[in-house]
Amino acid sequence: MELLIGCGNSRRKKHSLNSPDWEELVTIDHDPNCGADVVHDLDVTPWPFESNTFDECHAYEVLEHLGRQGDYHAFFRHFGEIYRILKPGGLLIATVPAWNDVWAWADPSHTRIIAPHTLVFLDRTEYQKQVGKSAMTDFRWLGHGDFEPVAALTENGCFKFALEAHKPVRC
Repeated sequence: MELLIGCGNSRRKKHSLNSPDWEELVTIDHDPNCGADVVHDLDVTPWPFESNTFDECHAYEVLEHLGRQGDYHAFFRHFGEIYRILKPGGLLIATVPAWNDVWAWADPSHTRIIAPHTLVFLDRTEYQKQVGKSAMTDFRWLGHGDFEPVAALTENGCFKFALEAHKPVRC
């Protein structure tokens, strides 16, 4: 089962590490007019799904609209929700504007930047290697998930990435 987060009016599967087609798609969006299966404000947690429900969660150009830059509680809450609803070994496949693309900053609805190094905060093994040795803040007390990046690419102003949910947490 796959979840398309912030589906809007599109149901197109833009990226995949497995099948190019949806197997069993569920959609969620805050807009009651877009025909989503579930209408819900993604800033409100918990999301209305049971834990360990989805094999994949897809988020295309939506994560940069959640929370606020500098609001680390919201950052870990949102990624924690994705982690919670993914099955062990499940994938988050996402796209966001590249941090250095004009549209990352010019779109007034963008409230958060997600750069390649942001993913370190979600990967317990990599986080363990860097915390205390770099300028990064230690949020291990707050982040409860564990994602391993399995793909990451920046091209044409877009940062595309896939994260695998490790359950239980590795460190």
